[in-house]
Formats: sequence, structure tokens, C-alpha cells
Amino acid sequence: MNAVAEKISFGKALLVIAFLIASLISGLLYFGSSPHIPLMVTAAFAALVAVWSGQSWSDLESGILNTISMGMQSILILMIIGCIIGVWILAGIVPAMIFYGLKIISPGIFLVATCIICAIVSVATGSSWTTVGTVGIALLGVGSGLGIPVNMVAGAIISGAYFGDKMSPLSDTTNLAPAMAGTTLFEHIRHMAYTTGPSMLISCVIFAVLGMNYAGKELDVSAINDLLNTLSTNFTISPWLVIPPVLVILMVVFKVPALPGLFGGVLLGGIFAAVFQGSGMTEIIKAAHTGYVSQTGIEAIDNLLTRGGLESMMGTVSLILVALSLGGVMEGSGMLHCISLRILKYARTTGSTVLSTFLTCVFCNIAAGDQYLSVVIPGRIYREIYPDLGLHPKNLSRCLEDFGTITSPLVPWNTCGAFMATALGIHPFVYLPYAFLNLINPVISIIYGYTGFSMEKIPVPEEVQAELAELD
Repeated sequence: MNAVAEKISFGKALLVIAFLIASLISGLLYFGSSPHIPLMVTAAFAALVAVWSGQSWSDLESGILNTISMGMQSILILMIIGCIIGVWILAGIVPAMIFYGLKIISPGIFLVATCIICAIVSVATGSSWTTVGTVGIALLGVGSGLGIPVNMVAGAIISGAYFGDKMSPLSDTTNLAPAMAGTTLFEHIRHMAYTTGPSMLISCVIFAVLGMNYAGKELDVSAINDLLNTLSTNFTISPWLVIPPVLVILMVVFKVPALPGLFGGVLLGGIFAAVFQGSGMTEIIKAAHTGYVSQTGIEAIDNLLTRGGLESMMGTVSLILVALSLGGVMEGSGMLHCISLRILKYARTTGSTVLSTFLTCVFCNIAAGDQYLSVVIPGRIYREIYPDLGLHPKNLSRCLEDFGTITSPLVPWNTCGAFMATALGIHPFVYLPYAFLNLINPVISIIYGYTGFSMEKIPVPEEVQAELAELD
């Protein structure tokens, strides 16, 4: 643990947290700001408090740079992922995954199919927002035509979209969580399979049972056919285009380093773009740099496929840099250490630590109103606590997504909840009872915490054991 922590009192650390919450609420709700500026202002305020307490600026600056260096791998991965998304859309890889996903629609399994389709699209794009705002809207219309309650359909859409948002290596939160916790991307994804996999399976079973009441009804597939026809007209669709995503999955399984593996995905996407879509080098480079721009004339398709590119990730990269700067000041000054010690008075077991992580993430989603901050703030607070209790950092990264990412669309004033309500035209409290994945996933994760199942352990440092003994 950090020796400089003795210079900062818990009261001053709490003052910075209160300032952070106040600045985020005022910035996000009243001034229409993104989280960037409130975080930057809070970092400056935290630095002032630290200097007031006797810290030197050079120590704080070192803390900022050291913390940023911890997140550089994720930042580089995000930049490569931006290139992958643009090139994979140009190559027809993402359109092919959407095309084949939509093909599995059937009246008897509509709710299950909706959940699976949204999961496929979200894994392919790395974005729950894009999935819900495009394919999700089309599926909502089909469900209405079948006479299925819109809250059930919306719950299936949200469940599938957030499965992909968690498990896709193209997702920003999937990259952000391991950066905050101190583990690697693919290690994080593999560890999430223990909680997200069973949650998805249980959700699909429940949707299947609910869907039995609507089996045999005639399916109005006009909206789906419009999407299928537009995709097949504008892209060469082939089963061979599924190869790159399969290779990414194999990379996760065989523990290939993320940076070279994903960069290989960019090169493979460029080859597929040239072979299957007849794209030239200029088009491939432009898609990698500024993203793909869809011009099919069908708004739903254009909204879905106009995305990607290196530049598209710069907003997220800047948010990570600002958040890491705030974390660096709080860590370098010992504020996070003070908060960690206070939490350790109550969270002394694996189960209680996981439960407190859940409460912290949900609190951030409610108070800060932003999905990213429900990952960043608890990630910085608990980064020391998990190893101090003998828990591998990947346990924390999994919990950040099980609790932070997954609960964000259930809060109406959260940016995610507000978007889902606007896109689907349904209040989050209306679809909440049917967003089974988002409800089941945190419960399973908490159960794992108390039973110890899949909670990988590491040795507790001797100095930490001594400090914990003093707390007793």
C-alpha cells in the first residue's frame, strides 16, 4: 500500500468524492456536458486538496503519468478496434453477421431469437446503443405485429444488446474495465464467461417459456425483409465472411496477445474487403481512419453501418485519459488508499467485497448518470482492495461489468437508460422486469462472491496482512 496515504485524511478524500458527484450531476444534468470536463475539474480540485495537505506537485504528476501508463494498452487496443470496425463493415463482415442473425427469426421463438440476434449484432459492432437503435427498433415493430407485449420485446432487445456490449472485444467498456482493474482484455473476457454465459442461458430459457404463448401466430417480416434485401443488395454476403470473427474468438480461447491479434484482424479485414467487395486500397485506408459511411438510402441500415474508424475512438480515449488523470492524483496522494482502508473495515471477505462493489457501481450509475463512470470510479477505488484480499484483478474487472455496465440501462436518468428509452419509446422501468440478463447477471456474480466459485486467488502481501491486523 502507498506510504504517502498518511498525509491525506479520509475526510479530505471524501470531500473530493463529493465534489466529483456534484460536478458530474451539475455537468451532465444541468449543463448538458459530457463527463470529460467535470472529471478534469475534479482532478484539478483533487490536486489542490493534495497540495494543501502538503503533497508536492511532482509526486502528483508522477502519479498521473504512472496511472496513465497502466491504461495505455487499452487505449492502443481501442484505437485498433476503431480501425477494425470500419474495415470489417467495408468488407461485409459485420453486415454478414447481421444478415445471418436476422435469418433465424421464427414466430415460436421470437423472443429468444430477438435476444440472440441483438447479441450477435452487439458482439459484431461492440455497441449496445447501435444495436438497440437499429435492429432493436425493427424487432420491436415485428414483435408488436405479433401481438407480443412491447415490454417483453424490449427486455429481450436490451438483454441481447448488453450481452454483446460486455463480451465483445470491440466494446469500449470491455476494454475500459480491465484497464481500470489492472488485467488484460482477453483474460477479462474469458473470466466474464463464468457469469455472463449462465446469465444469457437462463435469460433465453425464460424468453422461450414466455414465447410459447405466441407460437403459431403469423409473422409480419416486412421490416426484417427490408433489412435483408438492403444488406444483400449493397454487400456480397457469404459464409466465408464469418471467418474473421471466429478467429477473434479463437484468439480469446488460445490467449493470443490482444494488440498483435487485433491488428491482424485489421489486415484480414482489408484482404476480405478487396476479395469480396472489390474495395481498393484508398477505400480500405479511409475506412480504417475515418470509418465507413453507409449510403444505402435506408435509414435503419445507414445508422447501423455508418461507424468505426480510428477517429471514432478519440472521444473515448480522451475520457479514459482524463479519468486516469483523476485516478492518478487520487492514487498518488493516497486518497484512494484512505477510502480503501475504510471499505476494508467492512469488506473483509470475498462476498462482502463483491457486494460492496455492486453497491458502489449501482450508486455511480444512479448518482453520476454515466456508464463509463460506473466502471472508472469503482475501478480506481477497488484496484488495491481486491489484491489486498488475495483476489486476482480480473475478478474486479468482471465485477465492474457485471455491476456497472449491466445496470446502466435500468436507470432512467443514466445516459444509457435515457438513450434506450428514447430509441425504443419505452420507459426503463417498463422493460426492467423483462431485462433478464441485466437482472440475473449481478445476482450470479454476487453468489459467486459468497461461494468463491471462479474467484481466482493470489497471495496477500505481508504488509497488507499487517495493516489488516491493525484494523482489527
